[in-house]
Amino acid sequence: MSDFFSNLEEVEARIQLACTQSGRPREDVTLVGVSKKHPVERLREAYDAGLRIFGENRVQEALVKMPELPSAIEWHLIGHLQTNKVKPVIHSEFSLIHSVDSEKLLMALEKEAGEQGRVQPVLLQVNVSGEASKFGLSPEALMPLLEKATGCHHLEIQGLMTMPPFTEDPEKAAPHFAALRVLRDRACHQSGFPLPVLSMGMSHDLQVAIREGATHVRVGTDLFGVRKG
Repeated sequence: MSDFFSNLEEVEARIQLACTQSGRPREDVTLVGVSKKHPVERLREAYDAGLRIFGENRVQEALVKMPELPSAIEWHLIGHLQTNKVKPVIHSEFSLIHSVDSEKLLMALEKEAGEQGRVQPVLLQVNVSGEASKFGLSPEALMPLLEKATGCHHLEIQGLMTMPPFTEDPEKAAPHFAALRVLRDRACHQSGFPLPVLSMGMSHDLQVAIREGATHVRVGTDLFGVRKG
């Protein structure tokens, strides 16, 4: 039996515990397996173990993997997206893009999705910590971008995503997760967008993220092990 089975069981147990402690049903939280830099064979083990949602950071890497793996997999793009990669993303099988972080990217996705006659679900990435090394909108830029999004008929704005600063103590991420939830609630009230999705939390802090309202947790190391390269 692959070690992925036990890894998945452990992660699922942590998610279930966090949901129970928060008074939330398990189905409120979606597990996204972060599979970047892991080979197709490892992803196949993950699929055989029961994982169905895979998150990739790089468009070209994902496009190589997609044809080699079962069609039942749901692919999410969780890494930074450059506008020159919009066309292959819209032409591919990504069911959700987590990382829309500018008006330029929003409009490029809208244009390409319109040309392809499809509606692309997306999240807006917000840099709630203000770290210079992180991609994402400033909190102040969120409402202006949502105002622009009201004219986008080929994008479905499902919610927000963030990446807090890494700390050894998961509890130190809590204020950043809480800030995203508060920002989302305010944006819902002001914009009229429902924004049900909060993508936040990774291997070491997923339980804190769930407590603070995460609907999607992006877990790589605790599922796939340490990446090579």
